[in-house]
Amino acid sequence: MRRPKPRRPRLPRTRRGQRLLVRAVMFGCVLGLLPATWMHLVTDDRLRTTADVPRTDVAVVFGAGLWAGEPSPYLAHRLDAAAELYRAGRIKVVLVTGDNSREDYDEPDAMRTYLTRHGVPGSRIVSDYAGFDTWDSCVRAKKIFGVDEAVLISQGFHIRRAVALCQEAGVTSYGVGVDAKHDATWYYGGTREIFAAGKAALDAVFEPDPRFLGPREAGVANALAAGR
Repeated sequence: MRRPKPRRPRLPRTRRGQRLLVRAVMFGCVLGLLPATWMHLVTDDRLRTTADVPRTDVAVVFGAGLWAGEPSPYLAHRLDAAAELYRAGRIKVVLVTGDNSREDYDEPDAMRTYLTRHGVPGSRIVSDYAGFDTWDSCVRAKKIFGVDEAVLISQGFHIRRAVALCQEAGVTSYGVGVDAKHDATWYYGGTREIFAAGKAALDAVFEPDPRFLGPREAGVANALAAGR
């Protein structure tokens, strides 16, 4: 027995119907672009470079995947920027935040190891093992690690969302967007941000709790005290 073929959606045949369809599409496009517009408006005066970012106690580096247990090239570029800021005396402590939801995948420890190999003392690195997404990382930086102000480090296509969300979470933030090769991963990341902006706007409005919150930790305060 043959299955009936799915019917294709029919476009309206009348001019009035066509006008309504065009208006609906235009409204959908505007609605879809609103979150991205919001992110640009709230972050325009918050983006810097490694050369001119304000001196701040803490830098936050967001995870970006591991390759065979080592930081991916994108993550390595973020960590290189953090090490550069530390060596230049613009930051004192690096908070590495990433995914450690299973035993065989540990972004924060891989990030710590990379930073120590590039001149950042282990005593100046604090690990957040439950930074499962950008909103979680921002909220945990504030509520768990007591960070009130920070330099955020990520790729250019992600840094506006990171700054916007950390600002909403109560962390006064400056963003450093590191350079990246315009390969397939870069284009994927840029496209993904269009959709991620919608979730970011919802996070900013409803302020959900992170997937894991836990007790307050003194890692950042202890690292700062050790350096005095």
